[in-house]
Amino acid sequence: MSPEYVQENAEAEAHLVESFVVAASATQASSRQNVVALKFGGSSLLGAERMLHAASLVRAAALDASPVVVVSAMKGVTDRLLSISHALAEGKFSHARNEAEGLVHLHLNVLHDLQLAEEQHDRVRRGLQLLGRDFLHEVPLQGPVVTNAELADRLASFGERFSARLFAAALEKLGVAAVPVASSDFVLTCDTFRDAKPHLEETKTRGRDILLPLLEAGLVPVVTGFIGATPDGRITTLGRNSSDFSGAIIAHVVDAEELVIYTDVDGIYTANPHASAEAKLLHDLSYDEAHALAAGGAKVLHPHVLPLAAETEMTIWIRNTFKPHARGTRIGAPQSTNGRAQCGGAA
Repeated sequence: MSPEYVQENAEAEAHLVESFVVAASATQASSRQNVVALKFGGSSLLGAERMLHAASLVRAAALDASPVVVVSAMKGVTDRLLSISHALAEGKFSHARNEAEGLVHLHLNVLHDLQLAEEQHDRVRRGLQLLGRDFLHEVPLQGPVVTNAELADRLASFGERFSARLFAAALEKLGVAAVPVASSDFVLTCDTFRDAKPHLEETKTRGRDILLPLLEAGLVPVVTGFIGATPDGRITTLGRNSSDFSGAIIAHVVDAEELVIYTDVDGIYTANPHASAEAKLLHDLSYDEAHALAAGGAKVLHPHVLPLAAETEMTIWIRNTFKPHARGTRIGAPQSTNGRAQCGGAA
């Protein structure tokens, strides 16, 4: 990718994000102090209807807190992006290009299904088209292409980047001022592509410079999970299934009191509820108890989430997007009887 192309697209991207802020900042600055991070997995974002439902949960949380949203790619998209990387490595350029064009159209179709007002639709569509141009530039119709872990990370990052723009648009449709934010702008990592490790302190410093002014302006940042960047700006990913960890990192950056991880299950169980009739939902866990479950092989959370949450005394909720009134599982210090009501109506 030529330096001139990178510079041209960076300037276009910056101008577009600025237009999001200008369009959203008619909202007055927020005086709310407590911040909550809400992370949505891919199954919660699969299509316009689910995005709007998830956006309604953010709108409800915004009534008494300042939300920061972290999004995954839509379900299935990351697998398709990685299959494109494999196709390029095998020299199947036409197949890879067809798949890439299909993914661009998939996200444009979701935008259409959101049924936004014309001006907003046109603005979001321009953003998706710019991103799509970047994406297709990575997937040429013929070689040569240098296929390596660095390219795989660049390709894999597009799922979250498309998702953040669409989710911010869904929030705006519901009257919530929002702006998409690329985590690669502030999540600083090493250069171990496909499994990069974040530098937390530098990430927090950089992230606060970006996210706090948005929160102070009454905007909801919609941040891409899963991705970061090296000090010289090359996109990395934190590894498969790392979006929960991304949620914890973003929550740490903004000193969120709670991280609510929305998924498609009711919480954490003693066993796989799909495989065992004896599985029981666990309503409350300490950090150590949750860590012990994870160490025993339970698919609870990304292994790096609990140490970070325990260090910052952040409360984590695992909740079902599709059962918003269900309590879910709480992970954290013992609750005070005089504590404030938990986010999203949990009791």
